[in-house]
Amino acid sequence: MTTLSRATLAGLPAGTLRPGHDLAAIRTGIVHFGPGAFHRAHQAAFIDKVLDSDPRWGIAAVSLRSRTTTDALKAQDGLYTLAVIDREPSTRIIAAHSDAIGPGEGARLRALLASPEVRIATSTVTEKGYCLGGDGTLDMTHPDIVHDRARPEEPASVIGWIVTGLADRRAAGVAPFAMLCCDNMTGNGGKLRAACVALAREWDADLADWIAAEVAFPDSMVDSITPASDAAFLATVAGDLGVEDKAAVQRESFTQWVLQRFDMADGPDLAAAGVTLTSDVRGYEQAKLRILNGSHSSLAYIGLLLGHETVFEAMSDAALGDFVTRLAHQNIAASLGPVDGLDVPGYVDAVLDRFRNPAIRHLLAQIAWDGSQKLPYRLLDTTAAALDAGRPVERLAVPVAAWIAFLGNKAKAGETITDPLAEVLAAAATDAAPVEAVLALRQVFPARLAEDPRYREALGAAFEAVQAGKLGALLKG
Repeated sequence: MTTLSRATLAGLPAGTLRPGHDLAAIRTGIVHFGPGAFHRAHQAAFIDKVLDSDPRWGIAAVSLRSRTTTDALKAQDGLYTLAVIDREPSTRIIAAHSDAIGPGEGARLRALLASPEVRIATSTVTEKGYCLGGDGTLDMTHPDIVHDRARPEEPASVIGWIVTGLADRRAAGVAPFAMLCCDNMTGNGGKLRAACVALAREWDADLADWIAAEVAFPDSMVDSITPASDAAFLATVAGDLGVEDKAAVQRESFTQWVLQRFDMADGPDLAAAGVTLTSDVRGYEQAKLRILNGSHSSLAYIGLLLGHETVFEAMSDAALGDFVTRLAHQNIAASLGPVDGLDVPGYVDAVLDRFRNPAIRHLLAQIAWDGSQKLPYRLLDTTAAALDAGRPVERLAVPVAAWIAFLGNKAKAGETITDPLAEVLAAAATDAAPVEAVLALRQVFPARLAEDPRYREALGAAFEAVQAGKLGALLKG
């Protein structure tokens, strides 16, 4: 079978959306570290729209560890398929990548980072790719950072490459590129700035001061469910298009990129491509954590008790779907203050609609992992805000009661609890007084919440109803 390329583009089936720009005119203006499936389905799709009117912003895809994706992009002239899976699926060819750089091509990467035409660098390397410690600062003992401190001319880490690229530009009198972290870390721009400044200070104090003063590191938030591009998916794409595409990706129709406003004269028109520019990325992060993730966890623990397997199945349960809708609109959204540019009720509706997507098979059991780490941010902060404001917390207590019951069921059946506190949680959930025992866990429940009589009563009553088989009655509340 032939491979997707510029030569085969014209022969693709009707209905396949093709690039809206001249592929030969694209220049490289962005360097991206970590061209995995999420980047190709998300940021690259936004930039593909930018290129329709401004060819300066082609992306050089950089992989420091594996050449699988970069080799596929090279073989396919930078083209690949984006399949949007939803009630109304679509197929689009993305042509946002002007270059691809894999391991062993350090000289090419260094030249690109130094080029005045490159104005932006972006990254999706997962949180661990930034070599941060548990406190969110650069881990100077990380093997890659130890290497980079000693050999800055041959970086091993993303941080090392960013700082080396900026150092070369400063030495040449070229303005710095803006550095956009697109991984899901709270305050990601600030953390990346601090890490780069810390490494630069190991090399040159003046360079560190210049980076701190002159380089833009805006915060960002990204969101879109992107299932893995497994063999079955790639085979389906090949069958549908009649060409092989080793870089094809799939995602839901909803996609969100929230970016802190930053100064860049004559930069790309990201807003026209659908990027939300705001002064309050933190507000969006909090909305996502509480509304999307809080509702997700609620669906998971209650849905599993009701025998459901996926988010779609849980939302299709009329009683549970109605409960989560009321929870999100009436209880969770009430905990958020105004957010610059965000229609909170509209965002709630969009989130709930995503949960009803029949094409996405999102397992409740997976969402239920690591509850002790997730619930404080997803539901307990919301609950504390409600108590502080004198609002009711009975409905917010139901998913937490379901979590305790979920833990107890797992422990009693001898099944694995996927959580860093698994042993402690199992013991507490099977205690003679499980609610009291779980509330005593300060790793999960802060004292001001656990000791509040209003919350203790609400959680105790909800758990008692769950144990008595009255979950259905709880969902009507």
